[in-house]
Amino acid sequence: MRTYLRILRYLRPYRFALAGSMVCILFFTLLSSASLFSILPFLDVVFYGADKTELTGEAPASPAPPTPAAQTLADARQKVMQKFYGLVLGENQKSTLVRLCGLIILLICGKNLFDYLQAYLMARVEQGVIMDVRNDLYRHLQQLSLSYFNQNRTGNLISRITNDVTLVNNGVSASFVTLIKNPLLILAYLGMAFFLSWKLTLAALLIVPLSLAVIGSLGSRLRRASRQSQTKMADLTSILHETISGARVVKAFAMEDFEVRNFTRESRSYFQTLLRVTRISRLAGPITESLGAMVGVGILWFGGQQVLAGGALSPSEFLLFLLAIFSVMQPVKELSTVGSRLQEAMAAGERIFSVLDTEPEIVSLPGAVKIAGFEQNIRYVNVSFAYEQNSVLQNISFEVRKGEILAIVGPSGAGKSTLVDLLPRFYDPTRGRVVIDGVDLRDIDVKSLRQLMGIVTQETILFHGTVRSNIAYGLSGMPEEKLREAAVAANAHGFIMELPQGYDTLIGERGLKLSGGQRQRLAIARALLKNPPILILDEATSALDSESEMLVQQAIERLMANRTSFVIAHRLSTILHAHKIIVLDQGRLVQSGAHEDLMQQDGVYQKLYRMQFRA
Repeated sequence: MRTYLRILRYLRPYRFALAGSMVCILFFTLLSSASLFSILPFLDVVFYGADKTELTGEAPASPAPPTPAAQTLADARQKVMQKFYGLVLGENQKSTLVRLCGLIILLICGKNLFDYLQAYLMARVEQGVIMDVRNDLYRHLQQLSLSYFNQNRTGNLISRITNDVTLVNNGVSASFVTLIKNPLLILAYLGMAFFLSWKLTLAALLIVPLSLAVIGSLGSRLRRASRQSQTKMADLTSILHETISGARVVKAFAMEDFEVRNFTRESRSYFQTLLRVTRISRLAGPITESLGAMVGVGILWFGGQQVLAGGALSPSEFLLFLLAIFSVMQPVKELSTVGSRLQEAMAAGERIFSVLDTEPEIVSLPGAVKIAGFEQNIRYVNVSFAYEQNSVLQNISFEVRKGEILAIVGPSGAGKSTLVDLLPRFYDPTRGRVVIDGVDLRDIDVKSLRQLMGIVTQETILFHGTVRSNIAYGLSGMPEEKLREAAVAANAHGFIMELPQGYDTLIGERGLKLSGGQRQRLAIARALLKNPPILILDEATSALDSESEMLVQQAIERLMANRTSFVIAHRLSTILHAHKIIVLDQGRLVQSGAHEDLMQQDGVYQKLYRMQFRA
């Protein structure tokens, strides 16, 4: 219930459209019942040839003396019928028929107009809610720490923004159309039936507790099945995302058939969970309708006997009573299926709110300091870090002065990338601290801290857009000459001008229309345009061919000029000019110094250097 109430809070901005839709539903209900009730004088005039005098006269005497309450109800009913007939009947049968046909057309057109208006207004509410939930979810995802994305599959998160939000929207629709429109219709039709014969109406209401029992027994089972189906959908989306984004690797290893089998297996598993959901959700409607039909047949039998015996109901009134009772069945059937949509919505809502309730691990503390640069140094002080009890860094301390180049080397898995990830606060140290000019990073505003840094990694991240939008990413209103200067300095301007639309060329998803070296030079141009005082280079040239490496290395040297740089190097030849080199091994800082000093020591650095140059 708490999940459902949280979903309903999203309706607040659309309360006026929602109120308008409710008013339209009310008028739709009134006109629907009126159009059905208008059949009664039509039957009396056309099939029984009754005239105005007969239809507005006194009611026939009941064969048995009624109780006082029944007599009062009968008198009220007779007065209403006399007034109604007095309004719709003409002086003769032909004029009455003309009036009735016009009235029925008017009522039906009015009913359909209000039905359209309520559907339009409700669509505005539904689509607004789905937009707001999706925007909130995406906004919150952007605020979550990097560790959250490491722990959750991309396809799972995509499924929550797409599939789960759509299911929540279905629940909103079920709440305010099915749960309001249909009960009003049921009340209107039952009110009409009660007006005609309260005894038969009470007999018809036997279906209500039976229907509620059926819906209640299916609800909890359906919610569990819905949650399982949404999890399976997320798994399927993950496989789809991974195999499409990794299509090059799939084809390189000739794994198409394997991936097809894997996808087919997960697709079949999702299919089976959907069948289970369908099997449960579709039971309520047929069971409810069958129960209603049995009750209806019973009413037909007993009511028909009363009419044949000359009871209180005339044949036309009994026929209208049956129409009213059987008109109740469709909204009752829809109400019986609304439970499935609500259960699916609540299961989806739980998955969405589990994301929204996740607190970011990296946040700016109240009163955090905003900085625009630094003057002295950056220090790591007894820093240790662990991923879920797995130690990655252990008691590391070093200092980098402003303007220095620090190179970080070590074997694979030594913790090099994790070490530099602490600087922009992608993670916080488990123990120890990182400080800039003596200020702990945790006391600095996160956004202002990250604005000090430019990052170029081995895996270049570009977005589907133009060359211009990727270079100027995060920098709105940047002059064209500045953008071109950055591209020239990054050795990118030449190949950009050879593209079909130059700087306005679309580069495709993740920049796949460009070569690896071209993508890397765009990333360097982006960092140059940002002009950060601190630079992080994470193996930026390790995956390039010799010609591309030369161009990228030249661009990197321009990029590092007059900046404090942290360089993770796979090829040691690229960091010989570094002011300081630190060597990591199994999460520990084992060596530190200049290249010449480290080569004099019999340690990890010397072994790595000789291994590379011997190769």
